[in-house]
Amino acid sequence: MELARAERIDLAEFLAGLTPEQWNAPSLCTRWRIRDVVTHMIGYEDLSRGEFYARVAKAGFNPNRANANRVAELADRTPEQLLEMVRAAETPGVLTSGFGGRIALLDGIVHQQDIRRPLGIPREIPEDRLNVAMDFARWAPPVRGALRARGVRLVATDTGWAAGRGPEVTGPAEALLMAMAARPCVLAELAGPGKSTLAQHIS
Repeated sequence: MELARAERIDLAEFLAGLTPEQWNAPSLCTRWRIRDVVTHMIGYEDLSRGEFYARVAKAGFNPNRANANRVAELADRTPEQLLEMVRAAETPGVLTSGFGGRIALLDGIVHQQDIRRPLGIPREIPEDRLNVAMDFARWAPPVRGALRARGVRLVATDTGWAAGRGPEVTGPAEALLMAMAARPCVLAELAGPGKSTLAQHIS
């Protein structure tokens, strides 16, 4: 939970420096602008568990549709209001605090990269946060990283993290995490005999 809280604080500091044009720029998430990704990240934090599941039911139990609906509900929020929502959600809420805060941590790291990569603003993610997020990403239901990386062994060249069996896929830990989260744009940063297998699973 402390790592998740630190990640939220870093996110707020980063977002505070974005220009209006950057807030409206495309993200790695299909059809979502930077502001939409931020809205998604904190859009459920003020909802009770009952309110959340009511929205999921209304969306036909389709998580992607529920997420899109929630982003649309909050579409009138300005960047300043969204930033205040991020700051108010420094401590993860009822839903994202699950698994000891790992949901918020993983979601925060991946989506911050969804924002940073298209803007060309790199980041050095603290290794302790990255390692916890990568371990969780392997089996977390929304990500299912182990399923996407089945048949290969992922080896981080910068942190020493490794998992899986089979031909190796090597590269920076952040790129491996984004690959487990089905972001094929990172494949150019990876190498190894297992790369083609991984590419088939995430493309």
